Amino acid sequence: MNMPFTPRDYSLTGPEAQHALERGLASAEWYRAPIPRKRMKELMQRSDGPAIRDTILWVLGFLITGGLAVWFWPTLWSIPFFLAYGVLYGSSSDSRWHECGHGTAFKTPWMNDVIYHIACFMIMRESTVWRWSHTRHHTDTIIVGRDPEIGVMRPTVVLKVISMFFGIPQIIGETRSLLLHASGKLTPAEETFIPEMERYKVYLVARIWLLIHFAVIALAIYMRSILPMLLVGPLPTMYGAWLHIVTGLTQHAGLREDVLDHRLNSRTVYMNPLMRFIYWNMNYHIEHHMFPMVPYHQLPALHEEMKPYCPTPYPSIFAAYREIIPALIRQVKEPGWAVERTLPPTAVATPAAAE
Repeated sequence: MNMPFTPRDYSLTGPEAQHALERGLASAEWYRAPIPRKRMKELMQRSDGPAIRDTILWVLGFLITGGLAVWFWPTLWSIPFFLAYGVLYGSSSDSRWHECGHGTAFKTPWMNDVIYHIACFMIMRESTVWRWSHTRHHTDTIIVGRDPEIGVMRPTVVLKVISMFFGIPQIIGETRSLLLHASGKLTPAEETFIPEMERYKVYLVARIWLLIHFAVIALAIYMRSILPMLLVGPLPTMYGAWLHIVTGLTQHAGLREDVLDHRLNSRTVYMNPLMRFIYWNMNYHIEHHMFPMVPYHQLPALHEEMKPYCPTPYPSIFAAYREIIPALIRQVKEPGWAVERTLPPTAVATPAAAE
C-alpha cells in the first residue's frame, strides 16, 4: 500500500503523540477475534508446570554450554559453546523477560518476578522501565508517538538494522540509560509512561546493575582474563543478540502503523520446536497481542481458535524474511509504503483498521 508520507517524529513527546490522541488512536479499542468466553477462560488458565519444566531445561542449557565453554577456554573448541551460550544469554532471555513481565508464564507470582529480573539483566533491559514501556506497547501497538518499542522506524536506516544483530545500538542505548537512571533522572519520554511511585525502583535497579557490571570487570582484571566478561554482562548480550533480532523483526517490521487491528501490524510465523522453546511461542504474535493474558504454552491452542479470523500464517522464518527484507529496503525510499496483510473472507476489519 503506497501512501503519501511526511517525516514523522517517533518520540513520545513530539507532535505525533498529540496527533494520535486527536485521531483516537491512543488507548483505543482494538479488534478482537470472537472467541467464545468459556473457551477464552480455559485458555487463560495459568500453570506453573510448563514454565518450571522449560526453566529447568533453560538453566541446564546455561550450565552445559557455559561449563563447556569455560572447560575448553581459551582454545578454539570453546567458540561453538560460547555461541550456544550467547543465544541462551542474549536471545532466549528476550522471551523470558517478556512472558514473565506479563505475569503469565508461571501461576506463582514470585516465580515470574525472579525469572523476569534475571532475564532483564541478561538482555540489559531495565526491569521497571521495560515493564511500563511494554505496557504502553500493548496499549498502543505501533502507534507513532505512543509506542516506545517500535523497533524499525521509517525511513529504514539499514546500517542500524544490521548493527542490531550485534547488539550495538541496544547496548549503547541501555548503557546511557543506566548511567542516567543511576544519577536519579529519567528521559522526558520515560516520564510519560513510568508512574511517579515506580521511579525509585528505576534508580535502584540501575545502581545495582552498575555495581554488578563493575564487579565483573574487577574480577576480569584480577584474573587477568576476559572470561568473566564473556559470561556475564554486555558482551554475551551482544554476541548472543542475533537470534532475538531474527525473531523480533518478524513481529512487526514492514507492516502498517497507526491501525487498531493486530492482524494488520503483527505477524504469526510457524517455527520449529527448538525455536519455539527459545522464543517461548512468541512466534504466535498476532495471538499474543490480541489476547496478552493467555500464557505462552497455550498460544498454539489459541492460534487454532483464531485461524478463521486471521491472515494466513507465514510457513517459516525464511518465508517471513522474503517479505521483510524487500519491505525494509523499499521503505528506505518509500517510508509511507507498508505491507498489506490480507484478511480472510470470514474476518471483518474494524473501521479504524480499514482506514
